[in-house]
Amino acid sequence: MSRLNIVLYEPEIPANTGNIGRTCVATGTRLHLIEPLGFLLNEKALRRAGMDYWSDLDVVRYINWEDFLTKNPQAKIYMATTKGRKVYTEVSYESDCYLMFGKESAGIPEEILKEYSNTCVRIPMIGETRSLNLSNSVAILLYEALRQNHFQEMKLQGELHHLNWDEVET
Repeated sequence: MSRLNIVLYEPEIPANTGNIGRTCVATGTRLHLIEPLGFLLNEKALRRAGMDYWSDLDVVRYINWEDFLTKNPQAKIYMATTKGRKVYTEVSYESDCYLMFGKESAGIPEEILKEYSNTCVRIPMIGETRSLNLSNSVAILLYEALRQNHFQEMKLQGELHHLNWDEVET
């Protein structure tokens, strides 16, 4: 089974990483964390951030960018950046691609972006807005990639808890 991948480059805010981790669990997406992290990933810190689902998360940590590249040599990486020249909806995402996001205070270093200029994508915003929240940005790109891949292996219909859809009046 191919799966999508979220890459966080030196994330700084534990709540953002926690929200992203929850989204990854809900979508069967692997989370890649490139150190240094701006927080600890110990059990107490995870509980405090409400991340009781962390044990269900497929997460891989790397000591730095070079370690990530060495361990994922064939990765097709799309870089989410406000500096991107393409809108994220103009790209066809492979079912096993990597969606990379930079740290909250500075984004992805320009030296890395330059190497991936053809796969840098932007979420449109009005005016000079600096950026969206990291976990919101991840959700936007991830769900576009999931949509393009037909929400592979995801539950597409929900059920009512106390009623039956067939009994609902129109």
